[in-house]
Amino acid sequence: PLNFPHCAITITRIVTKFVTLDGTTVFPVLISVLHDGKEFPNPTEFDPGHFLNEDGTFRKSDYFMPFSAGKRLCVGEGMARMELFLFFTSILQNFKLKPITDPKDIDVTPLEKPGGRFSPHYEFCVIPR
Repeated sequence: PLNFPHCAITITRIVTKFVTLDGTTVFPVLISVLHDGKEFPNPTEFDPGHFLNEDGTFRKSDYFMPFSAGKRLCVGEGMARMELFLFFTSILQNFKLKPITDPKDIDVTPLEKPGGRFSPHYEFCVIPR
């Protein structure tokens, strides 16, 4: 949820509310953009619809920044996205995923812990096709 610390080199206005002096260390909280009510109608709820168009196709959101943003963007982002794509497509092509419990009983409410909100652990069966 936190980006690497940055240092302001001039007097900087942030979101028209805050002013930092030169030499001030700033810790960007990247997860805060995921709680913007203008972009996400219900930001505190798990809703895959945040990233879907009305016809169900994927919608890219500039508010989702898992690899940071700006000039200090993660240099491994392209490779990470490619690896994740290969990993998940190979699993979905070769295995059937089956929940252990009834899908209606699965609670997707994030767990509140020091340092952030985390998804709960899930168990499921991986069955070869």
